[in-house]
Formats: sequence, structure tokens, C-alpha cells
Amino acid sequence: MPADPPITILPLAPDRLNDFLAFFEGEAFADNPKWGSCYCQFLHVDHNVVHWPSRSAEQNRGMACERICSQRMQGYLAYRDGQPIGWCNAGPRGLMAAFDDEPDPDAAAIGQIGCFVVAKAHRRSGVAAQLLQAACAGLKAQGLRLAEASPITDAASDAQNHFGPLRMFLDAGFAVHRSDDDGHTYVRRAL
Repeated sequence: MPADPPITILPLAPDRLNDFLAFFEGEAFADNPKWGSCYCQFLHVDHNVVHWPSRSAEQNRGMACERICSQRMQGYLAYRDGQPIGWCNAGPRGLMAAFDDEPDPDAAAIGQIGCFVVAKAHRRSGVAAQLLQAACAGLKAQGLRLAEASPITDAASDAQNHFGPLRMFLDAGFAVHRSDDDGHTYVRRAL
């Protein structure tokens, strides 16, 4: 049986906007279409100000384009055979307004790792783990001291694992920092 073609991980940049859009409007949510309107904007809005359920796909797409072009949204795209097949939303915590109501004395030093989206045909082949590795390296290169993520503790489906599987983080050297009442386990790793 032939091996899968290698994965290339590249940081999100304005010149990769079309790849980001092609992935999100193509394979990203083929098996979970109800999340197709997000464009990975959920963590970039203050939910005390924005009523998320009333946001449209067009609004989120427009905000993603604006944030990517102004470099106020960061993350990593995974490619196989030149096609985008995966995504990890990761950047300084200050870029993700959803965390504004969770004060943390280390906030300025935290690189927040948000969502992972991997095309169904490429899951369980190491894409998310490689995205995580690239995200940690990129956050460290920006001078951040900590990487934080919030996987769902008992995720029962691929869709519920959109924050990444807890086991993947533990295997990558993250340790449990705290849990919340919404079923998230916050994990951290020194960079």
C-alpha cells in the first residue's frame, strides 16, 4: 500500500487567502455542513457583544477576509499535493476576542490554539499533529511563552473534536491547566 503524500504546513498570509477560502468552501465541512458558515471567526468575536447564532456566512467570510488581509487572524494551512486539506487557528490570545472575558495574568504571553479542521479523507493521518507542531513553533517565534488550547474532554465525534483531541495535546507535551463547566479541558505547554 503506498504511503500518503507528504504534508506541507504553511502559515496563513494574505497571499494564501484563496487557499483558505477554497478549503472552507470545499472539503472543510463536507461532512458537517452546519458549521460551514463559521470561516473560523467564532474565537475572533466577543460573544458578550456579538450574538453568534445570528451571524451569517457572508458576514463571517467578509470578516475572515478582512482579518487575513490585515494579518489580524493567524493560523496554519496543511497541504497535500498542493491542495489545502487542513487548518489550525492559532495566534496570540489578544487576537481572539472570545477570551476577553476570561482574564489571565499571563494573557499577553499566551498563544491560543483554537480550531482544527481536517478534510475527512485526510483525518487520522497525522495532519492535526503536524498543524499543532507548526502552531507551537510559530507562536514561539513570535515571542510567546505559553501555548494554550481547550479541547472538549469527552468529544464523541470528529465535529466535537474541532478544538483538537485531548490526547493529541497530552502526547505533544501539554499538561492540564484547568477544566470548565462546559466540558473543556484547558491545556498548556511552555514554548
